[in-house]
Amino acid sequence: MTISVGSELPEVTLFRATSDGPEAVNSKEFFAGRKVVLFAVPGAFTPTCSAKHLPGFVAKADEIKAKGVDEIACLASNDAFVLQAWADAEKANDVTMLSDGDLAFVDATGLGLDLTGRGLGKRANRFAMIVEDGKVTDIAIEEPGAFEVSSAEAVLKKL
Repeated sequence: MTISVGSELPEVTLFRATSDGPEAVNSKEFFAGRKVVLFAVPGAFTPTCSAKHLPGFVAKADEIKAKGVDEIACLASNDAFVLQAWADAEKANDVTMLSDGDLAFVDATGLGLDLTGRGLGKRANRFAMIVEDGKVTDIAIEEPGAFEVSSAEAVLKKL
């Protein structure tokens, strides 16, 4: 079953890169007591993700945060090191990169995308959600191959 508006986010372990190596991030603690925009991409350095999705959130970060958002986070199934390299390449200083390399989050929320047979394996589907104190208040899930409802501009309209 796919997570929906009103659902509590699952408690899973995600990772982010630090100078000391990957740091475990407890999802329950990460989302507790604040408003977070979480968007997911199928993969770092992939065409739509690098040309449109992440850059949109980088460009609109100030506008999004001005709407009362405490943090903007990008989730992908790549490892934390790849996500940090991608963030550095895209100058994504205002976006927290969260690795779901084990697919714990996407499996628990039903937001996975199976690209097996295309050389990409199982990944996160492209989506964006607004989370307040660990509860989903809005979610937009893209159809495979689409980029319409999960953009920074679309999220801004819902804030």
